[in-house]
Amino acid sequence: MLNYVWAGLIILSFVFGIAYDVRDLSNDTYRNGADYQITLSSDEPFDTDARRKTVTVHVDPVYFQSFYGVTEQPDSLFSGVLIQTEEGSQLRFAKDAAVPEPWATIRSETSDRDNDMRGTIANLGFSSPTTASASFRFKDVRFVKMHAIAQAAISMAETAVSLALSLIGIIALWMGMLKIAEASGLIHTVVRFTQPILRPLFPEIPKDHPALGMIVLNLTANMLGLGNAATPLGIKAMEELQTLNPDPDTATNSMVMLLAMNTASVQLVPPVLLVALMGLQINQLIFAIIIVTTISLVVAVISARLLSRMKRFRVSNPVSQNNTGG
Repeated sequence: MLNYVWAGLIILSFVFGIAYDVRDLSNDTYRNGADYQITLSSDEPFDTDARRKTVTVHVDPVYFQSFYGVTEQPDSLFSGVLIQTEEGSQLRFAKDAAVPEPWATIRSETSDRDNDMRGTIANLGFSSPTTASASFRFKDVRFVKMHAIAQAAISMAETAVSLALSLIGIIALWMGMLKIAEASGLIHTVVRFTQPILRPLFPEIPKDHPALGMIVLNLTANMLGLGNAATPLGIKAMEELQTLNPDPDTATNSMVMLLAMNTASVQLVPPVLLVALMGLQINQLIFAIIIVTTISLVVAVISARLLSRMKRFRVSNPVSQNNTGG
């Protein structure tokens, strides 16, 4: 089912992107191929043989609004560089200059690395030694949304690979520690002490079963904000629960409960990622995090128990209460 949801979202994103881009093309949002009239000035006289010259670009806000059919007004002055070569002249605005739409989109599409809006200069005419008028033309900009979707897909694919590789070491470490804990009897000790608390939530799990220990370790890692450490512990807990499942293709009530509690994820300690992003400011959110995650845990547990009692879900449970151990 989840695959169909993802497929639907992908299709919707493409439909939205195509519709948005078709609208831009029909409205000529970016005025592809049209010349924009500007005025250039310099503190020193223009030299037609100079390859680079720092200039000030004068923009008429009213003309800008009329040219692009927008209401936002740009600044009237921008710093820039006039570059003259044998192939022609090019004007580059200052890097990271504050420009309105649609110039901001044009800049990101044509100069995303340097972030300096650029275009070709034609009909350069001098009204004085330090002032000139010119026709300024950007590169054509088309299919902005489709390009953004493609870039996002590539970026997320890179992120997924990096995340998967980084988790290999973490999972290997924790799985090794679990093996040591299991061989030393630590898991059995954890089960013995936590069994009275967890048994009401997981009545299908037999007494002293190692699945209870894995569940405790998984929930503890979540409470301490160790998300990456909780992942292999949760996988191991599911593997142990699967050994009690007579139908491998259907989740048991215990599996659903564990998944619900993991989704709620009570946080007594702020997650490592938030600490890295916010630093000491995370202290302002500690109580809010505890309250919200506690409420979400209560809701998750109650919802899982109530749904498990409904006839529709009760009859589909692979483990019958009559076969409950203990």
